[in-house]
Amino acid sequence: MQHSEPNSKRSILTQNPKIKERKHRIRWFLAFSTIPLFAIITAFGIAPQTIVENVAISTVSEDVSLPKTADSNEDTLSTPQSYWQTDQVRRDDTLTSLLRRLNIKNAEALDYFRYNPEASPLASQLRPGQPIQAQTNENGDLIRLRYQPDANSVFEVTLTKSGYLAQSKNVEIETQQIFKSAEIKNSLFGATDAAEIPDAVAMQLVDIFSGYIDFQTDLRRGDRLLVIYEANYSNGIQVNTGKVIAAELLNGDKTYQALMYKAPDGMINYYSADGKSLHKSFLRSPLEFTRVSSGFSLGRLHPILNTMRAHKGVDFAAPIGTRVKASGDGIVEFAGIKNGYGNVIVLHHSNNINTVYGHLSAFAKNLHHGTKVSQGDVIGYVGMTGLATGPHLHYEFLVNGEHRDPQTVSLPSAVPIASQYLNDFRSQSLATIQKLNLINKSYLASLE
Repeated sequence: MQHSEPNSKRSILTQNPKIKERKHRIRWFLAFSTIPLFAIITAFGIAPQTIVENVAISTVSEDVSLPKTADSNEDTLSTPQSYWQTDQVRRDDTLTSLLRRLNIKNAEALDYFRYNPEASPLASQLRPGQPIQAQTNENGDLIRLRYQPDANSVFEVTLTKSGYLAQSKNVEIETQQIFKSAEIKNSLFGATDAAEIPDAVAMQLVDIFSGYIDFQTDLRRGDRLLVIYEANYSNGIQVNTGKVIAAELLNGDKTYQALMYKAPDGMINYYSADGKSLHKSFLRSPLEFTRVSSGFSLGRLHPILNTMRAHKGVDFAAPIGTRVKASGDGIVEFAGIKNGYGNVIVLHHSNNINTVYGHLSAFAKNLHHGTKVSQGDVIGYVGMTGLATGPHLHYEFLVNGEHRDPQTVSLPSAVPIASQYLNDFRSQSLATIQKLNLINKSYLASLE
């Protein structure tokens, strides 16, 4: 029995179906794994023999002189490997954080910026959004730094044979025209952000078309915007944006076109192609972006008094502190506290028109009775003073003392372009209109 036990165990193992299946798989794996090896051997076996001959090799040497760079300076130290890094000053930047982000590591440069009076303009003129460039080698040693504190000057620090040299220079600004197109999907700013159109340009578009479009309620998905605007560059870096040259807004089945024209007397305004001014005497809304929380009504249940009474204005819901603009040129008739209006401003305009702005949290600085204001000037800030259940602007529009619905009242257009300038305007605007058509064709072609 003692001798038969090992044999019986071996017999059981060899009869185990799982063991058999495992061995079977191993055999197949070995068989298939040898196929590529045989294929390689076969390929070498059937390949034709390659004739190898001795090829004569000669070396040709030629002296080549490298051209000097345009900004080369005999006193400036150079390095075979260097890197330019471009950044912008951030709101919370200090001199130390800015130099660290620019990868400036050498102690000589850091001490120069901290202690040398020549370098003090960099620390004292840091302004958020301004461009800055640094050229460093692979070890983080500063070779050159350029900072532009404003549109007209640049501050440079350069490594020379005698150490670092700082100097301020006047810069030449190059103005270019930028062409952009954007499709409205959710909002104006969403579209301009997607098209990389600066906010400063977007705000100009709001002002230009505000007499015709309420950008909060009138825009529709699929509306298109074309714009040509100026951008100022220095050393290849965009310093800021200038004015909108022309714009076209396709809103549903309507097309609004705006062409900038600077008259010989220096006045700048925007006109349609036929010379009509886009500037309305009054803005449709005193707020840039908002929503109507309560419209004009001759009978409404007052939310606080709980009585039926006329609501002779429009309520625009907006966060506290939102800027309130004068809807037209006028004179401050009243600025103070008045009954349920809370903090309120009353403006008197030409043609015996008054506008009222109620529930303000604060007034604009130096605003008082008799102050002259222009359309678009900030006169106050949204609040909830007086009888108000939440932050909003109460806005009224009165003609000859009678209340009119601010959303439907006919707003008179401004004076059209002067007749003596009309031919000059047409000749200048012809090329601009052709550019707008080109942008439109390029956009449509991109959709195909």
